[in-house]
Amino acid sequence: MGSLDDINDLRGWLELAEKLGEVRTITGAHWDKEIGAASEVNYKRPSPPALLFDDIVGYGTGQRVLTASMANARRLGMTLRLGTDLDDRGLVEALRTRPGEWAANASRYPVRVVETGPVRENVFAAGEAGLLDFPVPQWHEGDGGRYIGTGCAVFTTDPETGVLNAGAYRMQVQNDGRAASINIEAGKHGAAHVREWFKREGRAPVTASLGHDPLLLVVAGTEVPGGVSELEYAGAVLGRPVEVILGEVTGLPIPATAEIAVEGWLYPDRKEQEGPFGEWTGYYSGGTEAVLTMDIERIYHRDNPIQLGAPPGKPPHDYSYMRSVMKSAMIQDALIRTGLPGVEGVWAHEAGGGRQLLAVAINQQYAGHARQAGYLTSQLPAAAYMNKFVVVVDADVDPRSLNDVVWAMCTRTDPAEDIETMRQTWGSRVDPLREKGVPPFNTRAVIDACRPYTRLADFPKVAEASRELIDQVLRRWPDVLGGSW
Repeated sequence: MGSLDDINDLRGWLELAEKLGEVRTITGAHWDKEIGAASEVNYKRPSPPALLFDDIVGYGTGQRVLTASMANARRLGMTLRLGTDLDDRGLVEALRTRPGEWAANASRYPVRVVETGPVRENVFAAGEAGLLDFPVPQWHEGDGGRYIGTGCAVFTTDPETGVLNAGAYRMQVQNDGRAASINIEAGKHGAAHVREWFKREGRAPVTASLGHDPLLLVVAGTEVPGGVSELEYAGAVLGRPVEVILGEVTGLPIPATAEIAVEGWLYPDRKEQEGPFGEWTGYYSGGTEAVLTMDIERIYHRDNPIQLGAPPGKPPHDYSYMRSVMKSAMIQDALIRTGLPGVEGVWAHEAGGGRQLLAVAINQQYAGHARQAGYLTSQLPAAAYMNKFVVVVDADVDPRSLNDVVWAMCTRTDPAEDIETMRQTWGSRVDPLREKGVPPFNTRAVIDACRPYTRLADFPKVAEASRELIDQVLRRWPDVLGGSW
């Protein structure tokens, strides 16, 4: 049937996913909103399949767009090379300690520079081809244009150390396909690299991959620790180095098996009006603003290239499941590494885009333990960006169950005593609460939804059947009760 070891690129990933029955094909959709709308409908299904769009209106057969690549546990587990038969619980268990191990081992997998690769099957200089030669979707009805960069990996380097960063920043097609704006949040590593290049050279080199093994979207779209190259981190996941070519213009890496890639330079005064765009908060990022824009110096692509689409929107969206799983694992690992005892579980809920609502389950061991867990979690580098709520619950509450978390809040939280607020923390330009022209701070709350430490011995007992009794009735009536719990 094929194995995880056979995946070397997006095509190998797609072949295995198809063999597992995880892909559905849609033909004849229009790039103008239909691909986005069909994808949105799909995200709301239980365990949604991946969607592959072909014969897109106005474009030839074979120029495809893939969405929902990692929208369920089986395909995300496959992408992370953890297995092809994992469910939600199995995926969470398989990920325990892995993010920290991958980060620690990343330096053992420096990228391997190769002379050529499939991405060089077609190479065009500026003016010889454009981004609209590909079926770039307008994803949402209210978007300000067509976005080729949603499931992308944008590469920048630290001009002093040479450390590479990959970020999943939205890229809007500009100037009829001859340019692309790159919307990098100010607090991201890529933005710091660009600012340093501007100071030193007056321009910043950039490359971007627009279709690739979805693993590159995972590492580009989540907070890999600072100083760790995302491509080396991906190598640690794979157990082998990622092969790259070097861009003809900038010398920056491009994944050798990418489907489509571009390169060029950013200049401080080269900006285009960008947006609005339907963002992961579930709202359009308000209005338009001038954003750094790259004039395309080179376009590289394979024959019949596949775009990796990952449009955000009101959750659940394309990558909200992936982000929830990855952020949960990264935050839990980081929290344990602080030395905090009694950590039972962490979950970054999809309703908050995998960032804004975090639930932490602990086994209370001392007075103040719950608040300590909440404050630590709220400011961990893996969790701090645009977090709004950290809810700390007891170990008897499943942090993955929004119902259970809210139940604990309703029955164990005194609003006057158990909600702490933190002001002027790390926010985002895409926050719908942000007022235009105001720095993107946000306020966050730490909610203690644990039983009061002073009442652990006499707090009312939860009215639910014991694990033993549940197992007993499941064994007696498996056909009626489902056989598992």
